[in-house]
Amino acid sequence: MTVDELRSAFLRFFEKKGHKILPSASLIPDDPQLLFTVAGMVPFKPIFWGKVEPVYTRVTTCQKCLRTNDIENVGRTPRHQTFFEMLGNFSFGDYFKKEAIIWAWEFVTEVLKLEKDRLWITVYEEDEESFKIWKDIVGVCEKKIIRMGKDTNFWGPAGPTGPCGPCSEIHYDTGLNEDCSDGECTPANSDKRFLEIWNLVFTEFYQDEKGALYPLPRKNIDTGAGLERVASVVQKTGSNFETDIFKPIISKIEDVLGVEYKKDEQKDISIRVIADHSRAVSFLIADGVFPSNEERGYVLRRILRRAVRHGVLLGAQKPFLHLINETVIEHMGNTYSELKNRKDLILEVTRAEEERFFKTISQGNEMLRDIISRSSKVIDGEDVFKLYDTYGFPPDIVVDVAKDYNLKVDLEGFEKLMKIQRERARSARNNVEYAKSQEIYDELAQKSKTVFVGYDTLECEAKVIFLKKSGTKYEAVFDKTSFYAERGGQVSDVGQIVWDGGSASVEHVFIPVEGIIVHIINVEKGELKEGTKVRLIVDREKRLSTARNHTATHLLHAALRKVLGTHVKQAGSLVTPEKLRFDFTHHKPLTDNELMSIENMVNEIILRSIPVITEEKSYKEAVAEGAIALFGEKYGDVVRVVKVHSFSEELCGGTHVKNTGNIGLFRIISESAISSGTRRIEAITGSNTLNYLRVKEQLLGKICEKLGTSQDEILSKIENLIEKNINLQKELQQFKSKLLVSQLKQTPFEQIKNIRFVHCVFNDIESNELRNLSDIAVAGENSTVALLFSTSKDKVNLIVRVTQDLAKKIKAGDIAKYAAQILEGGGGGRPDFAQAGGKDPSKINSVIEYTRKLLEQN
Repeated sequence: MTVDELRSAFLRFFEKKGHKILPSASLIPDDPQLLFTVAGMVPFKPIFWGKVEPVYTRVTTCQKCLRTNDIENVGRTPRHQTFFEMLGNFSFGDYFKKEAIIWAWEFVTEVLKLEKDRLWITVYEEDEESFKIWKDIVGVCEKKIIRMGKDTNFWGPAGPTGPCGPCSEIHYDTGLNEDCSDGECTPANSDKRFLEIWNLVFTEFYQDEKGALYPLPRKNIDTGAGLERVASVVQKTGSNFETDIFKPIISKIEDVLGVEYKKDEQKDISIRVIADHSRAVSFLIADGVFPSNEERGYVLRRILRRAVRHGVLLGAQKPFLHLINETVIEHMGNTYSELKNRKDLILEVTRAEEERFFKTISQGNEMLRDIISRSSKVIDGEDVFKLYDTYGFPPDIVVDVAKDYNLKVDLEGFEKLMKIQRERARSARNNVEYAKSQEIYDELAQKSKTVFVGYDTLECEAKVIFLKKSGTKYEAVFDKTSFYAERGGQVSDVGQIVWDGGSASVEHVFIPVEGIIVHIINVEKGELKEGTKVRLIVDREKRLSTARNHTATHLLHAALRKVLGTHVKQAGSLVTPEKLRFDFTHHKPLTDNELMSIENMVNEIILRSIPVITEEKSYKEAVAEGAIALFGEKYGDVVRVVKVHSFSEELCGGTHVKNTGNIGLFRIISESAISSGTRRIEAITGSNTLNYLRVKEQLLGKICEKLGTSQDEILSKIENLIEKNINLQKELQQFKSKLLVSQLKQTPFEQIKNIRFVHCVFNDIESNELRNLSDIAVAGENSTVALLFSTSKDKVNLIVRVTQDLAKKIKAGDIAKYAAQILEGGGGGRPDFAQAGGKDPSKINSVIEYTRKLLEQN
């Protein structure tokens, strides 16, 4: 049975048992607590937690999963993988232990036809019900049902409290000989002989803060069977990596890297690592993850670079992993269509990251070899830090390499140095923040809240409920406000506050705790007290300019996804009255055509004057309708949805225009990289665009005036000037070269014994020019030694030339090394040609004198 047949057989089996087959969810879970989907139950976590009612009470899936908690073991054991598929059947308040156990046994014995005498069962030691089902209903021999403790056979809760329950596992006896100290080998005392192929979790309890268990009103079933692991049993391979799902990938690795599997165990480890990691990389990129230095992107980068490092161990000298990924896509694309749909993206991102890393690894490897050669037992944390700080060489790869030399790595020391660096960076930034007394505002929030009315009005009457002096300014809280507080990337409103006998300007607004809106104000006239009634007036023009830029940000996000692909995800934003800044995931710079298409698309939506609709609805309903929610953002049960019909729909609490036509002209002013895999676009709208174009037009007019030409002819005029400048530069260089050659030829040489000794000092010339002059110094001559220097402020460069007839007894490299010491720099080279450099030009005569004496001795 192939892996594809096994996957299909499992899903069809449970479909016949009344289960709904659902497709695999993304590797990126809709769960802020998790970076990745680590198990088959993750997509159903809200149902297990009782937060969402299930559409289907019986479900079956084959879920793609990713775990990196034991990545160091990947390739070194037959079972460890980062990417794997988990077969699962789930019951949400429907069937329970009896059906789950009977069906699991039926599948492994009747569909997979595994030998019953090789199957062993484990149950939680207090779960008498499961024990009796296995023994009395299924008919498993009592001695093959092993009672186990809570550490192995009890699941959850995921946190200090929550749903949990006992587990029951099916183990397969591989027959491997193993010395079991307790007599007969069983799953309780054998680490290698028995392979767990199925885990049945019975979530029937709720655990409170004290650890007490209470029965759940709705009991659930969560099962998991690792597809690759089950396949290794069915196909009798003894290793996941020898099943048919890995064979074509390993075959491709053999072809690309010129190695042979099963010939050398050390090489086999590297081959298995690449085979596993190529799948993880392909699926992560397909699900919209890009290499970076944060969170998911960091994990992807780590996995990808680890694969490349093992490729280097196998002899790779150039990017190769993208070629392996191509086989992953071909082999698994029929089951997971996202691989085929995003093939070009997967290959491009992989190759680009490989090229970056090959530069890093070639530089870092040399330094690492030196570190290893002088390390006895432990690689020092300072050395690891230098590798990371200088070359970006990842610490986990240092750990990987260290294992091959039986060395440990001082990661604690590394982390201490990283912490010092982060603290230094924080103090260097010298951010000034308004004083926020969390304790005071927490207490205030218990008594009263600020009502925000700014969506509907820019002015309102309010009462001061809290006032606190902060330097020369005040922090003021009102019972209600029309001022938008900074959040979600949008800057706060500014404006005025007026009251009888007084006025103040509002400079900044923020939310220290939920429900409290603080206004940083500068009292300009009169005195403000708690209880005073005031009128809050938002700066209308700045609010409208900000709203234009915020709605334009939503349109830009939608246009990017339409032009570049749905892998584009927001990675940060800033919305001010002057401009918008949008950070997004993408693996390469945008072309001029792509930028033009995006800009045109946004402007087309603006010209169509489409109403911008805001609605409040449940989070579940909004996401189900297709609204984009940002990962990591906190959303309540009720969310605000901002929609531009048939184009954009996002969850957003910011302020927006009523109609896209209100935005005016949209203009992209820059596109750049802010980190690997993350790009940034800055754009302007409305009158800011008009002002921007006017400034550009005025600048163009001044250029035309200076050049004495019209706008129509400015390009040809500039091209002519550039061409003239290039020609003048060439002429000047030729003239300089003639002068330098003349200076060299006019410099008298010394005759020392039978050796012609030439030495000359030039002022601030390029190293290639100095090299050319050295050719002239020895051209057509025998028995010649030439020292040519170039000085510039506190720098000196030297080229040493020795003709071939002298190079065996007088070596240019030796002279250069000595000169480097004298000149306080570095140097070396061949017997006939060498270079040196330093920072003490005053020692040039010492180098000449040393060479003179050297020649006199020969």
